[in-house]
Amino acid sequence: MSSISIKEKKKVEVIGLELPIFKGNEKINLSELIAQYPIKDGDVIVIAETLVSKLEGGVVDRDNIIPSQKAIELAKKTGKDPKVMQIILDEAKEIVKVGKNFIITETKHGFVCANSGVDESNVGGGIKVLPRDPDKSAEKIRKEIEKLTGKKVGVIISDSVGRPFRKGAVGIAIGVSGIIALWDRKGEKDLFGRDLKTTEVAIADELASMANVVMGEADEGIPVVIIRGSGVPFGQGKGKDLIRPKEEDIFR
Repeated sequence: MSSISIKEKKKVEVIGLELPIFKGNEKINLSELIAQYPIKDGDVIVIAETLVSKLEGGVVDRDNIIPSQKAIELAKKTGKDPKVMQIILDEAKEIVKVGKNFIITETKHGFVCANSGVDESNVGGGIKVLPRDPDKSAEKIRKEIEKLTGKKVGVIISDSVGRPFRKGAVGIAIGVSGIIALWDRKGEKDLFGRDLKTTEVAIADELASMANVVMGEADEGIPVVIIRGSGVPFGQGKGKDLIRPKEEDIFR
């Protein structure tokens, strides 16, 4: 047996909340629903962007979509539905890359992702777009929950995306309120007393990925996750803090 002893130093809880399935455009106060759970000071509440978008009217009726010639041409190249492609184009600021089975765009928000964040999953036949202003949505929800509960919390609106050079999707933060999104740790010490010189931590993305393990990608039905005990610094962070400026993006 080893003579080295170990002890518990930190524990983080990840708590998934099941909510009713909404089709979109329901007159539901999401903050009131979440506040029914016993929230604690320091909790970070991660909410799937699909839920936020649905309740903000972000589901488009495909019967009302008339594809343009450009959408039809790109649909043929990518194998996508022309109506879905039209919404992808409507939500895009720039087309970054088109391939046999994919299209990468920069959205009006500044996110570089597949399909402009447009999705048909878990929306009951409609086509869902990203929330119009995820940071604003996160701030509104946070303030309402804090008012309802009297607790200081952080809120993250999360989405799942692919990454360059890596397979599979991970959760990221597209909207943030109440916590630091990009944690600048330069000037702190490492375990050997050396100064950290370049360390910036995408802490909101890390929390979103942590929540995504519980949320899942299929029929789990868990659109809200409470992360308790993370110790993330509270502050005026935003999801936009995590977007790399185009002039610094060596991959484009």
